[in-house]
Amino acid sequence: MLKSWRAMTLWKRVFIGLALGVAIGLSLHYGLGDKGKYIAETWFKPFGDAFVNLIRMLIIPLIVTTLVSGMVAMGDPKRLGTLGARTIGLYLFTTFFAVWLGLVVATIIQPGTGLSEVISAGNSSVDTVANKLQSAGTAKRSFAQYLLDIIPRNPIKAMAEGDVLAVIFFSILMGVGVLLAGEKGKLVGDFFDSAAEVVMKVTMMIMELAPYGVMALMAWVMGINGLGVLVNMGKLAIALYLACFLQIIFIYGGVIVRLILKLPFTRFIYGIADAIGVAYSTSSSSATLPVTISCAEKNLGVDKSVAGSVLPMGATINMDGTAIYLGIVALFAAQAFGLELTVGTYLMVALTATMASIGAAGIPSASLFLAVGMLQSIFGIDESQAILIVAFIFPFDRLLDMMRTVTNVSGDVAVACTVAKWEGALDEEVFKTKAVV
Repeated sequence: MLKSWRAMTLWKRVFIGLALGVAIGLSLHYGLGDKGKYIAETWFKPFGDAFVNLIRMLIIPLIVTTLVSGMVAMGDPKRLGTLGARTIGLYLFTTFFAVWLGLVVATIIQPGTGLSEVISAGNSSVDTVANKLQSAGTAKRSFAQYLLDIIPRNPIKAMAEGDVLAVIFFSILMGVGVLLAGEKGKLVGDFFDSAAEVVMKVTMMIMELAPYGVMALMAWVMGINGLGVLVNMGKLAIALYLACFLQIIFIYGGVIVRLILKLPFTRFIYGIADAIGVAYSTSSSSATLPVTISCAEKNLGVDKSVAGSVLPMGATINMDGTAIYLGIVALFAAQAFGLELTVGTYLMVALTATMASIGAAGIPSASLFLAVGMLQSIFGIDESQAILIVAFIFPFDRLLDMMRTVTNVSGDVAVACTVAKWEGALDEEVFKTKAVV
């Protein structure tokens, strides 16, 4: 029995834990009333909190190591030349639209509205939290001040205090510095690459506890609140899937494939069908990379030299689905807390989501780790409140992550095709006519 359980893929075990947690929580809520709520609070919440604390422990190490390693993985910018400049420019272009699509959709659907009972953990009501933030001025921080706060006066202190935005900025600069240092920076690059691998292993060790943590969290949330919380999760899922579909159809399909490449979008989708299937099932851009390269070369006519350089770079720095998700989660939290959203706030969210998505680890649920610090940086939300938002989303994150990864991979191939055409390395006849392998 134990061997069968361990042999099962992690996401399946997480869904089983989710189902058990929901069943237990609903039984406590509707079967035992106030006594059931007491059991959920005292028996299940501590185990869920322990799992959340393990996640919290990894946030800063994961951000620093993966961002620096991701920037270094881009290779020597001098050697990349025009190909590298065009690739990075296109990736930033698609990410810009991705973030704003997510913000617009989340503003319309309002997935966080009505979630006050769930996030009013302990003795602090949501109104108290919102009033505290508003009176402190954190939610009304000017965009100029926000930009200044990105630059850490002391990077070590920023890491110790969990100032995630400052840590992201410093990590990106450090990665660029390693690249510019060339051979002399190789030792530092190797260190961060090795450190990133170690942190990834620790992350996967903790993720093995996810089924049990999810069960405890869901038993607690459902035991306290009942079925009402599923409405918000449904809205969140709809917002993410809608934004991702719009990004794929209009930005990749309409702007890149039809307008820039002047090629049929249906052939593009057929050509990357295998990569989409692997991306949706694994939720990992990195794991999908070999299939992505194969689809680009065999089905869409992208030259091997371009596919071999642009697509690995995309798996590292092009995370449009992640950018969409982080923007939606930020508004989800703001709506849940009833915070005021100004134009400046939207700009802050867009900039932070873009920065955080660059170099995000290409593994399942990696972006969820970044969300905690982002909520703190933008809105000044207390860490425990930010963690609670993430803990609420986590049990459902696999379903969301699958669509994020499909968006990331689709964007990688669209950019690879465009760069290949500009470099004279795209066989359009193969793109138009070759059967999908």
